[in-house]
Amino acid sequence: MHPAALSEALLASVQAVVGDRAEVAATDIVLERPRSREHGDWTTNAAMRLAKRVGMPPRDLAAQLQERIQAIPGVAGVEVAGPGFLNLRLDAAAAGELARTIVEAGGAYGRGDSMQGIQMNLEFVSANPTGPLHLGGTRWAAVGDSLARILESQGARVTREYYFNDHGAQIDRFARSLVAAWRGQPTPEDGYGGDYIADIAARVEAASEIDLLDLDDDALQEHFREHGVQLMFGEIKQSLADFGVVFDVFFHEHDVQANGDVERAIERLRERGHIFEQDGATWLRSTELGDDKDRVVVRSNGAPAYFSGDLAYYLNKRERGFEQCFIMLGADHHGYVGRMMAMCAAFGDEPHVNLELLIGQMVNLVRDGKPMRMSKRAGTIVTMEDLVEVVGVDAARYSLARSSVDTPLDIDLELLQKRSNDNPVFYVQYAHARTSAVARNASAAGVDRSAFDASTLDHETEAALLGALADFPRVLTQSAQLREPHRVARFAEELAGLYHRWYDACRVVPQGDDPIEDVNRSRLWLNDATGQVLRTALGTLGVSAPERM
Repeated sequence: MHPAALSEALLASVQAVVGDRAEVAATDIVLERPRSREHGDWTTNAAMRLAKRVGMPPRDLAAQLQERIQAIPGVAGVEVAGPGFLNLRLDAAAAGELARTIVEAGGAYGRGDSMQGIQMNLEFVSANPTGPLHLGGTRWAAVGDSLARILESQGARVTREYYFNDHGAQIDRFARSLVAAWRGQPTPEDGYGGDYIADIAARVEAASEIDLLDLDDDALQEHFREHGVQLMFGEIKQSLADFGVVFDVFFHEHDVQANGDVERAIERLRERGHIFEQDGATWLRSTELGDDKDRVVVRSNGAPAYFSGDLAYYLNKRERGFEQCFIMLGADHHGYVGRMMAMCAAFGDEPHVNLELLIGQMVNLVRDGKPMRMSKRAGTIVTMEDLVEVVGVDAARYSLARSSVDTPLDIDLELLQKRSNDNPVFYVQYAHARTSAVARNASAAGVDRSAFDASTLDHETEAALLGALADFPRVLTQSAQLREPHRVARFAEELAGLYHRWYDACRVVPQGDDPIEDVNRSRLWLNDATGQVLRTALGTLGVSAPERM
């Protein structure tokens, strides 16, 4: 039985029992997988949620619901547990029917409509074009693109956006570093080192149609800034594309500074009463909106403060029609949360709803049990290309997305190079490859899906496998709601383990001269259903699902 069908049947049963004593909505019927299979296939706390409204103890209400739910076709048993939980057990036929549902639904299985039509802007990576992408940016590339895919699976319309910072002090230091490299001089004290600087400088010179020796210092720096940033950003774009991450929008910081967006944002906030003048500067009265201090928007010398760009950029996004704006930031940006949420509220929006900030933690690359240090300026940076070259795109993306972003992450190079069950991405991909091999062997032996008898899927490993498959829609929905792609990866690993145990216990192809029976055909449906869900799960992480390994 499909979880959605079971939820609808439960809702009808609960409404029938409660009657006019309370209003019951679909949101009151929450189905979850029990932590232990001994407690059944599904559990719900509906009685506990409704007890106060109905005016009776939760266990007493659960007892009334128990008899009604027991009559739902396909429900083999219902038990009242603890303070009022209802544990449901499905009969084999009802549980097994899910295999056919998944195969017939194909890639649509697991997808939902809880975010249907919502316009979302997801800004991630957005590294300054002063060098190759390091591991922090690489983690955001893997997590951000996976999150976009998961949100899209729930009906959201996601725009992947890269904020291109092509101005400011860091860009000036980058330009000075290029000039120094071109002149054969040491890297400036506050500049960027590394072989890539010399390479970019040489490419700028080779592409120049003017004699660089004719330029004075200011003109020379501007020339290297303009062309060096363009080349560096081109490399970043290519690295991301090779990593399977393609952005819909590259938004230039220069645009909000040059087209009047800053002035318009300040005027909008002034109209709302959040702007004031003091000491010759213009301020946002952000302390009234939860910030720890008021923020300068325009300095006393008339120059816009950095925060003014944030104001303009947020307003720009909202005026482009984005209802929800997500910004993924590095671990050193915790201090941004207060001011950015105050900004959101100042525009009349709801913090943490119209604007969300996701703060990620650092990534450490480990080799021989020792961390490899990174420093873009010192030239010892570990780049996206370095990681991909060693372990490949699939292993890199999967390993970066399978852990919660709010925890530091160690990437073990030796582990990710292993073709063994110790390597999580290999473990999951191998499970999918095995489903494909089983399907090929079944075809060669004459086993097809011409018949399906769900009641034959009664082995304990089949019950566990079907239970996990039934949970996939909930996992995708929860991953989208909580903005946690790692939940999909962990689900895929659990599903792979259950499939491998089923493979060892149940045969699709008969042994020897045994005849082909409906149990073999039904198991092929279950095999193919598992392959489909593994394929979808890996796809939401931007990881391939090989048919052979």
